[in-house]
Amino acid sequence: MRRIGIIGVGEIGRAIVLGLRHGGDTSTEVFLSPRGARTAAELAEHHAGVRVCASNQEVVDRAELVIIAVRRPDRHEALAGLRVPGDRIVVNVMAGVGHDDLRRTLGTDAPLVRAIPLPAIRERRCVTVVHPAHPEVNSLFERLGGVLPVADEAAFTVFSALTGTLTTHYAYLAALTAWAADHGIAADDAERYVRDLFQGVGRALHDQTRSLRQLAADHETPGGSNERVRTTWFDAANAAALTTVLDDLLAELR
Repeated sequence: MRRIGIIGVGEIGRAIVLGLRHGGDTSTEVFLSPRGARTAAELAEHHAGVRVCASNQEVVDRAELVIIAVRRPDRHEALAGLRVPGDRIVVNVMAGVGHDDLRRTLGTDAPLVRAIPLPAIRERRCVTVVHPAHPEVNSLFERLGGVLPVADEAAFTVFSALTGTLTTHYAYLAALTAWAADHGIAADDAERYVRDLFQGVGRALHDQTRSLRQLAADHETPGGSNERVRTTWFDAANAAALTTVLDDLLAELR
C-alpha cells in the first residue's frame, strides 16, 4: 500500500506515522487530516513524504487506505459528509465503534477493518489485533510490529477491553515509586530503580517459550518475598475485582 491517509492525528495517529517512518523508511506516502493540527504539522515538518491535507475529504481522495483515528465521541462531527469510494480500504481504530456503526456513518461499501494499534508501533514493537483479516491491512501492521487477526467482533472486543489495563500498569509502578519515597528514598532514585526493574520484566516477556504463569513461577522462591506479595496483595478478592471491571468494560464496548 503506497498511499495511507490518517484522519485524527492524536497519540495513535502519531505512533502510526512514526512506525511507518521507523528506520528511515519512506516507501509510503502519508496524508494527514487537519484534526490534531499541531501534531500533524510537526510530523510533516520532520518526515519526508508526510503531508497535511486541507480537509478530511482530501485525505480520502489522496489515499488508498484510510485510517480513522478520531475519538469515539467526535466521530459523527469528524466524518459528517465524508465521501468514501468503494475502492478505498478503511481501517477503524476507534474503540467501541463497530462495523455497523461506522458503515452507517460513512454510507460506503468500502471494506472496513477494525484494528487496535498501540503506541509501541512507533518502534515496530507491538502486535496489532485486526478484524476481519484483510491482506493489505495485515501487511501494513505486520510491517509495524506484527498482526493478530481474530475471527469475529466478539473476540476483537475482548482484546479491546484488555487494552484498558495499560495505564493501570503505569499507575502501579508510580505507586511503588511513591511508597519507596515515603520511606526515605530519593524520588529520582526510586523511579530509576522501578523503571529498570520492570524493563527487565519486559525483556523476559520476549521469551515465548515460557507461559506467563511459568515466568511468574520462575521468578519467585517458595516462601520468598515475591510469593508473599503475590499471595497477600493479589489475592482472590483483588482478582475478582479485576474480573468485574473487565467484564463491565467488555459489556460497554459491545
